[in-house]
Amino acid sequence: MFTHVMLGADDIDAAKAFYDATLGVLGVGEGVIDEWGRIIYAHDGGRLLITKPINGEPASCANGGTIGFRAASTDLVDAWQAAGVAQGGTVIEDPAGIRNATGGRKLYLAYLRDPSGNKLCAVHPVARG
Repeated sequence: MFTHVMLGADDIDAAKAFYDATLGVLGVGEGVIDEWGRIIYAHDGGRLLITKPINGEPASCANGGTIGFRAASTDLVDAWQAAGVAQGGTVIEDPAGIRNATGGRKLYLAYLRDPSGNKLCAVHPVARG
């Protein structure tokens, strides 16, 4: 459905350190900075780009927006969150753990805000009710 997701960041170096660490835990390679100064992560057919806003205004997070990253295990969800905290992220929502989802699914989730305030989630499906 998606070709890419792009997030704004005022501090590209801090964003790169954060996303290299958190996405690296999930098996995504280190981000590459392109000729426009954007960080690009490519994995499994998807792309995540981090950029300074092109209008020159400060970056801001989307109110109500969340980007979820698939994790291969609950241990990787926990490692993702720990890597994010080590790189300036902030734990938000409830502690990492199992949540009920639509259709009787159960998901193991952890939430962070990145250094720019964007809301992120690592997700591992654990069961179907």
